[in-house]
Amino acid sequence: MAQYVVQLRFDLAETDRRMEVRPAHRDYLTELKASGKLVAAGPFADQTGALLVYDVADETELREILAKDPYTPANVYEIATLAEWQPLFPLA
Repeated sequence: MAQYVVQLRFDLAETDRRMEVRPAHRDYLTELKASGKLVAAGPFADQTGALLVYDVADETELREILAKDPYTPANVYEIATLAEWQPLFPLA
C-alpha cells in the first residue's frame, strides 16, 4: 500500500454547482474512510480547495477512486497536486 496526497483547487465560478454535489461527495468520502482507502480529508478554511490523503495500492487505484467521486463528473475542481507521500509522522 502507498499513501498519496491530493490537493484539489475548486473552480470558484462553480461554487453553486459544487454545493449541490457536496453531499454526494461527502457520502463517497465517508465510504472510502470506512473501507480504509481515505486517511484524512477536508477543505481549506478559505474554501478554495481541499486536501485528501489516500491509502491505496498505487496511483492507478487512486485515479479510479477520483474518477468515481461525484465532484469529478460535476467538473468543480482541478487537481493541483497528486503525489505519493512518505509521512515521517503518520496521521493518527
